[in-house]
Amino acid sequence: MSAEHPLAEYVDNLVYEPVQAHKYGIDLTVSAIYEVAAPGRIDFGGDELEDADLEPIPTELRDPDDEYGWWVLEGGQYVFQHNEFLTELEEPLLLQPANELLARGGSHPTVQVASHLPLMPLTVAGGGLEIKENARVSTLAPIGAGRLE
Repeated sequence: MSAEHPLAEYVDNLVYEPVQAHKYGIDLTVSAIYEVAAPGRIDFGGDELEDADLEPIPTELRDPDDEYGWWVLEGGQYVFQHNEFLTELEEPLLLQPANELLARGGSHPTVQVASHLPLMPLTVAGGGLEIKENARVSTLAPIGAGRLE
């Protein structure tokens, strides 16, 4: 954690803060991507709530000496997890897809987060998408605010 960026005190496990923190928020990175292998369940009262069965998608190294691998995703729906964690938020924040993800045919919903970063659905366009481990895929920003000072 760092007090140099206004939101950094609320985010643990940043991969590399000098790159992730910027005037509009903090970029969050991907740690795992899953396929939904069996459906979850949602009911009205919560008595029959059940998690989906998620199967991790393995990464592929481009070169044997590479430190990080790539997820090679076909078009479709996935679920992903961030490396980072939220700590003791004073106000809810906005989690939105990074522009770089959107420009390459990937997307996830924009959501308000108040206590933790949920697993997020990831949509990949028909042509597919390759994502490197620790890629910045989301931006965490204050709600209703512009540039952070």
